[in-house]
Amino acid sequence: MNQLDALKQFTTVVADTGDFRQIGAYLPQDATTNPSLILKAVQKPEYKSLLTDTVARHGDRPLDELIDRLLVRFGCEILALIPGRVSTEVDARLSFDTGATVARAERLIALYQAQGIQSARVLVKVAATWEGIQAAAQLERRGIHTNLTLLFSFCQAVACGQAKVQLISPFVGRIYDWYKKAAGPTWVEADNAGAKDPGVRSVQQIFNYYKNRGIATEVMGASFRNVGQITALAGCDLLTISPDLLATLAATRAPLSRALDAAAARMLDLQPVSYDEAGFRFALNEDAMANEKLAEGIRAFCLDAEKLDQLLLAAG
Repeated sequence: MNQLDALKQFTTVVADTGDFRQIGAYLPQDATTNPSLILKAVQKPEYKSLLTDTVARHGDRPLDELIDRLLVRFGCEILALIPGRVSTEVDARLSFDTGATVARAERLIALYQAQGIQSARVLVKVAATWEGIQAAAQLERRGIHTNLTLLFSFCQAVACGQAKVQLISPFVGRIYDWYKKAAGPTWVEADNAGAKDPGVRSVQQIFNYYKNRGIATEVMGASFRNVGQITALAGCDLLTISPDLLATLAATRAPLSRALDAAAARMLDLQPVSYDEAGFRFALNEDAMANEKLAEGIRAFCLDAEKLDQLLLAAG
């Protein structure tokens, strides 16, 4: 058995790509997208028609609606290839606006429903800012399920659990990147690999806390840099993996065993934690890594959203 098939015994495997033609080879349950992945995909010749067709059909609509229609076009193509859910992201430029995030998420779901897609097959991705988490709480109460992304800290995960969001996406690789850069020449890869990887340890802490406290929110590790990070999280609820790392797993026959165990987590002696807005903001501020990576991630997604805007305008 290859490692990809072995991993599927413990964990729901999700394809992290906007390139839906790569999805079929790995038979994932779900798929995730983000502005960067969609931007990369629409610049490929095989996907350009999705952009031009969206503009041709709806070019008289506001630019923000065109963006949403393009995202939904990609999402529908992906859903035709997988049995589960697709995650589609609210514009990162709304990351600090609760009301606008709710409205944008509702429009995404309406666009999917107009294409015959049930809302249960869509997770709306929202940045895990305080405002984003409050928007997600409102959406969940309205029956729209959410995926809280750009999550780097325990306080973000706790607040998401309090909001009863459907799923969170802690970013393993970006946490690893920050600590490696901060350590500079003192970094020793072997001392920070596998279960000792700082990104892996962050997900372990969140997973154990959720299972111990009976929090139903799903944990989906994301943003991987190497296969070792993935195998060290075997047993996590879900893992969203890029096509190149899926290919590596499929080509590897080394043994793979469960690393995270919900039953074991329930036996731990962990105390409940909660945050109000002030406590959340202070805790996030105290975590230099999470504070920096959240801001950096939002800026990067905003930049790619602006580039996508320009491509749509040029196509019109």
